[in-house]
Amino acid sequence: MKVEIWSDVLCPFCYIGKRRFEKAVAEYGGEVEVEWKSFLLDPSLKTNPNQSVSEMLAERKGWSLEYARDANKHVTEMASGEGLDYNMDKAVVANSFDAHRLLHLAKSKGLGDEAKEALFRAYFTEGKNIAAITTLVAIGKEVGLDENEVETMLMGNEFNVEVNADIKEAQTIGVTGVPFFVAERKYAVSGAQHSDTFVEFLKKADSFSG
Repeated sequence: MKVEIWSDVLCPFCYIGKRRFEKAVAEYGGEVEVEWKSFLLDPSLKTNPNQSVSEMLAERKGWSLEYARDANKHVTEMASGEGLDYNMDKAVVANSFDAHRLLHLAKSKGLGDEAKEALFRAYFTEGKNIAAITTLVAIGKEVGLDENEVETMLMGNEFNVEVNADIKEAQTIGVTGVPFFVAERKYAVSGAQHSDTFVEFLKKADSFSG
């Protein structure tokens, strides 16, 4: 079974959803091929290491700074429940377009899941600037890509078309929020659902494909 997942590296619920989906796949027991698809929560977001994520959220959503901090605390606690260590105070406000280009390069080498995991960890746990070429080259090397190939790709326009195609496809099928999961192009579920919901999702998709 093939499951396509639209998500953004900057989306805290996407990393949580990844963990819950992985648990569901293990429980389901069948063979599941995952393909990560690109989605930008805010294509216009400017990389700004001098601004905290809480400050950025307050500014863009019209929240108070206190409310933004509470929201980040809530999602951090939710992530902890899935064994993830979020350090939102360390997270660097960054445009994720180039990170998605790295993901597409990794996908072309059969390393998509490894790259997605490393990008999530770099942003949410390690407080790295995932818009910086040096960070992305290091992540590429970490997951098994050639660092020179990664740097050359990032210095040019390679995979721009693929990232934009994913975003356009999401718009076409009506994706308004991520994570968004599509199994066998027949059955979809949105959000960081609990693992038992994902198990049912996989079973239903399996019955459709059968």
